[in-house]
Amino acid sequence: MSKWLPAADCLLEMMVLHLPSPKVAQKYRTSYLYEGPQEDEVATAMRACDPKGPLMIYISKMVPSTDKGRFYAFGRVFSGTVASGQKVRILGANYKLGKKDDLYEKNIQRTVLMMGRTVESIPDVPCGNTVALSGIDQYLIKTGTITSITEGESHPIRAMKYSVSPVVRVAVKPKNPADLPKLVEGLKKLSKSDPLVLCEYEESGENVIAGCGELHVEICLNDLEKDFAQCEIIRSDPVVTYKETMTAPSSQTAMTKSQNKHNRIHGTAGPLGNELSELIENGDVTASQDIKGRGKILCDDFEWEKDDTTKIWCFGPDNSGPNMVVDITKGVQYMNEIKESVVSSFQWSSKQGVLCEENMRGMRFNIIDCELHTDAIHRGGGQLMPAARRLFYALELLTEPTLLEPIFSCDITAPMDSMGGVYQSLNQRRGQVIEEIQISGTPLNLVLI
Repeated sequence: MSKWLPAADCLLEMMVLHLPSPKVAQKYRTSYLYEGPQEDEVATAMRACDPKGPLMIYISKMVPSTDKGRFYAFGRVFSGTVASGQKVRILGANYKLGKKDDLYEKNIQRTVLMMGRTVESIPDVPCGNTVALSGIDQYLIKTGTITSITEGESHPIRAMKYSVSPVVRVAVKPKNPADLPKLVEGLKKLSKSDPLVLCEYEESGENVIAGCGELHVEICLNDLEKDFAQCEIIRSDPVVTYKETMTAPSSQTAMTKSQNKHNRIHGTAGPLGNELSELIENGDVTASQDIKGRGKILCDDFEWEKDDTTKIWCFGPDNSGPNMVVDITKGVQYMNEIKESVVSSFQWSSKQGVLCEENMRGMRFNIIDCELHTDAIHRGGGQLMPAARRLFYALELLTEPTLLEPIFSCDITAPMDSMGGVYQSLNQRRGQVIEEIQISGTPLNLVLI
């Protein structure tokens, strides 16, 4: 077969014949790749794949270079031409329009082409090609946008969404405590090199690696030990991330007082529903979305009140999770002044729920009334943040909270005589078989789990 149809030649020829060229593809892709207005000069240049337009590159991954501990930022040029020594603006994954977080202006040291295992230096790369950039790896974590527009506000390219999420977690620590700095550095490098892995520092003092399956975590730990940290590590047994959720609307209104007894916040809560939670997780309903567009979805599909849709204060955790705070107060003064405090305490609460300090999911908190002191000094963040946090925790406990467990769905193809082993393995891991199909004409069975 390999003599008659060599795989590499076949694949390459198929790509050449059937995949659209950047000039054709970017005409219809720009609308969902670019987050800014579709009429500005960047969108026009991306649509036309114009090498003379403003530079737009999406960095999709970091590739380890021959230089120990350094990375090439690998991505695709959508418009303009990138050259060595050029001054660019780097928009990281946490960049928000109009803010200065995760925004850097730097020069590109050199541009290279990735040629299989080798790299080839090149003076410049026009749009429609992939490129690797050297010298900007410390400003990017995993992905980001690079643009040459240094005046005014730059809009980033929409971040990629993955079909799997990191749920299997392993805590790691160095065998020799003196190697802790090496391990921390190694974790940073590991986090850069794999777009899916999450490396976190827990409040308990543990360094946690989260991957999307046991094998993925195993490979990451091996890379960490051998390449990135270069020290022996002790790993814990894998644990799985849970989510906390509500199963019913709150049984009563909750009220919280601030420490100085001058402010009171009243609230209720209820579940968002599984469909809406999934829309938020998939990025179809977001905090940065147009309010009218988002309101239409919530009113038509989920029977929200129209006024409530315009008063969503925030999503959480990290401003993008499937939980929200809605202000449904009527005629209460000073609400705008306490918004910042309530939002920041909600981000904290939704990251660490009251049941077992896991992320919340599918919860809607309504602030129905507030009694606030007229003097601004008595309703500062120090008074309101702990009070708001207590309110969110109390409301969670009033709504019959429960835990959600992640389910890994997969299909296994195996011959008839080895099905016994498959079922034995599934029983050990609490697997549930949805259906078993005999593949016609072959001795194979397909098991959907």
